[in-house]
Amino acid sequence: MSFTNKVVLITGGSSGIGAGAAILFAREAAKVAIVGRNETKLSKTVAECEKFGKKPLVIVADVTKDAKRIVDETIAAFGKIDVLINNAGISRSGCIADGKLIESYDALMDTNLRSAMNVTMLAAPHLKTTKGNIINISSVGGHKPPTSPLFTAYCVSKAALNHFTKAAAIELAPSGVRVNAISPGPVKTDIIENSDSAITWDAFKALTALGRVAEPEEIAELLLFLASDKAISITGSNYVSDNGFLLK
Repeated sequence: MSFTNKVVLITGGSSGIGAGAAILFAREAAKVAIVGRNETKLSKTVAECEKFGKKPLVIVADVTKDAKRIVDETIAAFGKIDVLINNAGISRSGCIADGKLIESYDALMDTNLRSAMNVTMLAAPHLKTTKGNIINISSVGGHKPPTSPLFTAYCVSKAALNHFTKAAAIELAPSGVRVNAISPGPVKTDIIENSDSAITWDAFKALTALGRVAEPEEIAELLLFLASDKAISITGSNYVSDNGFLLK
């Protein structure tokens, strides 16, 4: 599944799913641009990509503030964009009872939804030229009410991202641009480390039918498929990879 001469822009590329995707696309000979705020973590992703002879373009940026610069720097370096992966996301807790619902909602919608919409809008003219595709990283949280009210705003942000995926797919289809989403269940990333939640990976395992938490590479392999010509007929779809989380 070669991506030779294809340019792949990945937000949230410093760790987790984004880093896993960058490494696998580098393995398949893609030209990769990775976006993140943590230079140390980004450098680790670069080192893994370089094992396949591909040094990614590193863009140290905040997707909520620097969307235009992210796209501009990618175009300046590579001249085009073939694949956009909107992966940057955060988790914040808050509910009606604790009085933090709107605080968490504002932070989550800014990163999980608005930034994806903005980067998509700015990258769209370039993707139309290449007849490329977009993949949004959503969550099983966008498919059902939260297991705890503390995650209400997170689930709302991902449900909105799912709706945007379909709307963008309809709008961009006449230009030959495909837009899809992936909804992972629990994946071993640093999202817990970066959140204000006390939940553990063992607790997540208990919520899945298979009793396991996925590795980032598992989602990255699905990204490779959806971004490739093997998925040329797929747009507006949302692929769930959750170890049976939605079954329980």
